[in-house]
Amino acid sequence: MSGAPRFDPVGALRRLVDEGVRFIVIGGFGANLLGSPSVTYDLDVCYARDPENLEALARALRGLRAKLRGAPANVPFQLDAKALEMGDHFTFGTSAGPLDLIGTPAGVEGFGDLDRTAHDMDLGGFTVRAAALEDLIRMKRAAGRPKDRIHLEVLGALRAVIDARATEQREQRRRRKDDEPSV
Repeated sequence: MSGAPRFDPVGALRRLVDEGVRFIVIGGFGANLLGSPSVTYDLDVCYARDPENLEALARALRGLRAKLRGAPANVPFQLDAKALEMGDHFTFGTSAGPLDLIGTPAGVEGFGDLDRTAHDMDLGGFTVRAAALEDLIRMKRAAGRPKDRIHLEVLGALRAVIDARATEQREQRRRRKDDEPSV
C-alpha cells in the first residue's frame, strides 16, 4: 500500500469553492463531468489570475496541504499569491491527490476564454464551472501529446453522442407539438 493520498477530486473542488476560488475544471475530470468514460488520476483546473483570486487559491492550497509535485523536497517554495503570480502552470500533490493548476492551457487564452462557454455543474451540494466540450477538444488538439490524441477520439465520440441526444430531444418536442390539438 502506498503512502499517496486517495484521489478525491470532489473534495479538492469543494475546498476551492469554499475558499471562493474562480476556476474552470478542465482535463480528464472536466471531460468526465460531461460524460467521458476516460479514467483520470489528477484534477486539472484553469484559474483566474487576478490578485484576489490568487489569494483565495493560495488559501485553498494551504488547506489541501499542497506540495510541489516532482520537485526535490529541499526546493524552497512559499505557497502564497506572489508565488502563484510568478508562474502559470503548477503541479501539486495534495491531501485530495494530484492537482494541476494551469493559468493558460494550450489552445485557449486562459480563464476568461473558457469561462464564456463553461457549464455550471452540480456536484451534490455545490456547483463548479466545467469547460465546454469544444474547448476541451481545442485544448487537447493544441497540446498534441500522444495521450491527448487518444483523448480526442473519446471526446469526438462523446460529441457524437451528445449531438444525437440533442437531435432526438428536438424530434420528440416536434412530435409532441404536432400531436397537440389545434385550437
